[in-house]
Amino acid sequence: MKLGDDGGRTAEPSAQSTRPPGRPRSREADEAILAAALDLLIERGIGWASIEQIARRAGVTRATVYRRFPNLTELLVRAIEWEYREADAASLHWPDIEAMVTDWAGHLSRPRARRLIRRLYGSVDDLPELLGAYHRAHGQLRGQAVRATLEEARAAGLLPSDSDPAILQHLLSGAALQHLAACPDTTSAGEVKAYLLAVLRQAGHRPDAGGTPAQHRPQKEHEAHE
Repeated sequence: MKLGDDGGRTAEPSAQSTRPPGRPRSREADEAILAAALDLLIERGIGWASIEQIARRAGVTRATVYRRFPNLTELLVRAIEWEYREADAASLHWPDIEAMVTDWAGHLSRPRARRLIRRLYGSVDDLPELLGAYHRAHGQLRGQAVRATLEEARAAGLLPSDSDPAILQHLLSGAALQHLAACPDTTSAGEVKAYLLAVLRQAGHRPDAGGTPAQHRPQKEHEAHE
């Protein structure tokens, strides 16, 4: 299902309509349209985004937008992909949990990133294509990198030997969404990091384990009261 220029549902476009003929595209106009679409999505949500509003903010005509994007859904999907265009697996390789959480906290402390993620999850019932675009462009890469880091930590004895990295990754992702919903966007990276580390401690993470299997190591008194 697609959204029309006014946000209403429209039929799926034909294959021929996705690449209409016309004069060569301007990269400057492309980026202005994508940036305008993303800004409106973040600021007002999908209910207020329309081809007309996006064109006005980008400083182009509706015809210019339609030469590039057949409908609003396709435009918003492309805008999300464009936002995460520099994401790559190599940049998400961390040497340990400390580095992983530091990087994740930096991302979750940026107000724009927080608002965008909330918009995407909030649109999942009406326009699941948007969240799908986010997962393809960024979420899946981060999830895979988090699981790999957790697997290495388990192998090093920093997590219980019977822990499941995939479940722990889902636990952290859920905790991140809870933070986005419950905490202000002015929360610092340090505060987000402390929160995520606290969640990991509840899952048995002990960075000072030094190779001792975490599930068999005696619990210190101060840990018992954390």
